[in-house]
Order: sequence, then structure tokens, then C-alpha cells
Amino acid sequence: MSRLILRVKLMPSLGTKIFTILYGQFVGQDEFGNKYYKDRRHAKHDKERRWVLFAGDDEATSVPPGWFGWLHNTDTLPPTEILSKVRSWEKPHRPNPTGTDKAYLPPGHVLGDGQRKRATGDYESWNPEE
Repeated sequence: MSRLILRVKLMPSLGTKIFTILYGQFVGQDEFGNKYYKDRRHAKHDKERRWVLFAGDDEATSVPPGWFGWLHNTDTLPPTEILSKVRSWEKPHRPNPTGTDKAYLPPGHVLGDGQRKRATGDYESWNPEE
């Protein structure tokens, strides 16, 4: 059975592009090519407006943790202005591969080979009559 994965390239809407040109102040770019902006107008809201224009698919998991904190007003400074030390146990950020050809498929999955190992005899199925 072949795997069919539908990938749709979504572009920012015309309204988002116009809003970004008129009111956006470029803040930085991450390793995936996503570009981050903030509202250059005086703050009329409790929190500063911040947004991202994705380089590829509009996939929230492609936003690295540092930029996620900045987008959600957890951090006041963007990751480009913070000198963060990378610890030896930290791994680089990766977007969630679910729905892609890089997604994990357990042995016997219908989208994989569809064959799993036979049960070893230590499994006893539940019977509601007993």
C-alpha cells in the first residue's frame, strides 16, 4: 500500500501581508526561515502584538522554544537579543513530523508494511462473558 500524504503550501493572506508592510517591525528570523514581527505603532493594547510569517507550511511546531516564548509575551526580549547558553543535554528543535513521510509508524502499521510479529503467547484477550 502506498502512502499518500497531502501537503498544502499556505501563503500569508493578502491582509496579513499588507498589515505587516504597514505596521510590522521586523524582529528576527529563526533557523527554519520563519520571520518574526511586532507592531511598530504605540501599544494600544495590554500586550504588544507579535506574529510570525512562516517560511514553509503554517505549522506551529516549527516555531523554536525561544521564539515561542517571545510570541506569547512570556519573554520581553526576542531570542536574537538574549545570549542563551546551549546546554550539553539539549537537542536542536525539530517540528512535529506527524502527517509527513518522516512520521513514526510502529511495526505493523497499515501505512507501513502492514505486517507485525505474531503474539508470543503471553497475551490473553479479554472476554466479557467470563
